[in-house]
Amino acid sequence: MVSPTTEASRKAWALLVFTTLIWGANAVAARLAVGEVSPMAMTGGRWVICCVALWLTARGQIRQHRRALLPHWRRIVLMGTFGFTGFNALFYTAAHHTTAINIAIIQGTIPVLVLVGSLFFFRTRIGWLQAVGVALTLAGIAVVASRGDLAVLAQLAFNIGDVWILIACVLYAGYTMGLRGRPAVPGIVFFAAMAAVACLSSLPLLAWEVASGQFIVPTATGLALMAFVGLLPSFVTQLTFIRAVELIGPSRAGVFLNLVPIFGPLLAVIVLGEPLSPYHAVALVLVLGGIAVAEHLGARRR
Repeated sequence: MVSPTTEASRKAWALLVFTTLIWGANAVAARLAVGEVSPMAMTGGRWVICCVALWLTARGQIRQHRRALLPHWRRIVLMGTFGFTGFNALFYTAAHHTTAINIAIIQGTIPVLVLVGSLFFFRTRIGWLQAVGVALTLAGIAVVASRGDLAVLAQLAFNIGDVWILIACVLYAGYTMGLRGRPAVPGIVFFAAMAAVACLSSLPLLAWEVASGQFIVPTATGLALMAFVGLLPSFVTQLTFIRAVELIGPSRAGVFLNLVPIFGPLLAVIVLGEPLSPYHAVALVLVLGGIAVAEHLGARRR
């Protein structure tokens, strides 16, 4: 007979594998969207679709807890604007200049960026093993950005797409740190508030894109991709992640986020036919190794 604890763990594992698979697929969707829908249209459309889905499924909870959100409106505005809109705008813009493999690998640096941010903003102590983990992860970024060529590092001739996605990861790390002080409301209600902010804050970017002549009217493929990112990476997987955290806790669930830089490159090779170069493998080992050392060995030693 399977114990309730074991059954809960199995359910959580299944939910988390599904969640990280979809998040890894987001990098592939970003590349597929090139020429089919412009980056700011993709960003705005994503959050419009997500907000509609949230209202249809969680409007009762949103109405019930909306007043509890008001004292926290500044935090919600900052997190929704930079963590959601800023991250997505840079993410989809980066896809026009770099590969899905690079995007997925660089995304894997977010946990370590959170660790570094916690040091500066919350004075969280970092042990020497965690410092080693940070260094390994940064080395992985350097390998990806330089395409394994030391001459590129010497000249600082980085692909602008890799730079954009790295900045996007910094923004998302800031959003993650902002979750520390979130109001005592259901996770889906807080998420809905930030999604609404993201929807509104994406409008000026969309207006700029139209005014600058860079707007692309979404094709049928573009609309399908917009629906995918609006419903799955933005909505469904948020719910599955919240449920998994409820089942096994945030620490155990967080370990599964390391699957994103694994699923992303695999899907890029299978779906897009992107070549997996030796330097990608080196970078992936450095990034995942850095996360393992910083998050697990370092934390355990402390």
